[in-house]
Amino acid sequence: MDNAGLPQRLTKELTELFQQHLSKAHSKTRVTSNAISIKTQKYRVQSLIAGFRELRKGGFALQSPWNLSEKHIGYLVNLWVSEKEQAPGTVENKLTYWRTLAVWMKKHQLVGTVDDYIKRPDGYRRYYIAQEDKSWEAANVDVNDVIARLCDCDRWVAMQVELQATFGLRAQESMLLRPLQCLRVSGHLHVIDGTKGGRPRLIPIDAEWQYEVIIRAARLSNPRTGSMIPDPWSLKKWYRHFYHVLQKEGITRSAKGITVHGLRHAYLQRMYEAVTGVPAPIKRADHRPDPELHQAAMQRLVEAAGHSLAAKATAYISTFATVERLSRPVVSPEQVIAAVVAARGVKSEAAKSLKISRQALYRILAKCQAPTDAAFTKVAPRDATPLDPAPLDAFPIDATPTDGAPCPLDASAVLRPIGQAATGQMLLLDDGWD
Repeated sequence: MDNAGLPQRLTKELTELFQQHLSKAHSKTRVTSNAISIKTQKYRVQSLIAGFRELRKGGFALQSPWNLSEKHIGYLVNLWVSEKEQAPGTVENKLTYWRTLAVWMKKHQLVGTVDDYIKRPDGYRRYYIAQEDKSWEAANVDVNDVIARLCDCDRWVAMQVELQATFGLRAQESMLLRPLQCLRVSGHLHVIDGTKGGRPRLIPIDAEWQYEVIIRAARLSNPRTGSMIPDPWSLKKWYRHFYHVLQKEGITRSAKGITVHGLRHAYLQRMYEAVTGVPAPIKRADHRPDPELHQAAMQRLVEAAGHSLAAKATAYISTFATVERLSRPVVSPEQVIAAVVAARGVKSEAAKSLKISRQALYRILAKCQAPTDAAFTKVAPRDATPLDPAPLDAFPIDATPTDGAPCPLDASAVLRPIGQAATGQMLLLDDGWD
């Protein structure tokens, strides 16, 4: 903290807060009451200090953490999202650290969500339920072929990738795994080192070929430490080397649309199918499994993945409801307006032609530009006889509104008292449009 580059008072008071609260968990869903990991504590300190530096660089002369207010958080969110263009997950994590600091200072309502400070860019959202299949199979990448190519570059990297594909390990878990020490007579692999939150777990060994992978890994393990990191590498240096080798082989999101973490997704997806007999939801199965089998699979998944809540499994396999929603057609406001005009204002028919619900159609219409009374008078109901001697100009059935045209339907206009309704609106009311 002495080298934080912050004012003396700010540094002193932050240090006092860290000493009192840093090891305490912030999550309300955390199962264990143990102190958080040293890594998480480190990230908290680094993120908060960096944030205070950004505030001071932006012109906020904060002298104490107790001076923190909503305008400061708003400035940081705008800086991270709009100027630095940081990923949604990164911003959400940073807000969690600031929310934790606010709780330490008894300012529980100080830090809101991203939406409280800015309008999110399109698609800028962190999803906790899988929206796409991140397995290598979905990207048409052959795991065995990649492992064979990695063997020519680095046998240890190749072995660790194979361990991740075989047992759904995280990258660091595969590096620190001690194959012989972790093997259990119960037919499980006991993963201890490198786990998230230091939570050990048992991974079932269901096939003979998985034992063969463990034996080959044991032959490559470090004779001094027992781990999969060869001498003289440290964990930090090996971590960088591991991803450097993968990058050279094109195993990146930018090159092939995959990451090594996708092997973990594939492992858990296969486990779900083995238990239920139905492909994971993200695979877009044509039917759902038995509910009891589904619950059993979800529980087995979270145990094998090292999580505490069954809901965490959806980050890997998604849910049937989410996949069904993503499969629905994307309908633009222009398409909705054209469909309503073609259906002569009957929204139920317009929704049916677009293959969406009427509620969805209403939501899209609500986003349209506010209509005028003239827009209503241009749409004549079927078989209607105008009350006004002057005939109404009706839209042709095949008419397509131009870009920027006002939405021809508006709930506020339809609900106007009958005595105040325009001629064209009176016709709409008389005809019983829905």
